[in-house]
Amino acid sequence: MLKVSLAAALIIVATLSSCANTAKGMATDAKQTGQALGSSTSDVMKAGAKGNKAAQ
Repeated sequence: MLKVSLAAALIIVATLSSCANTAKGMATDAKQTGQALGSSTSDVMKAGAKGNKAAQ
């Protein structure tokens, strides 16, 4: 019975640690996506400002 309980506890710990790694990876991906979107938006705004000045 002790071996079964120990095995179950190890499986639960392994499962929870893999979930934590996945959540951490998703948070990192979301942060990188936000930074890329901000950079792209900035580039578009700069290009638009340059285009408007050239037209005047």
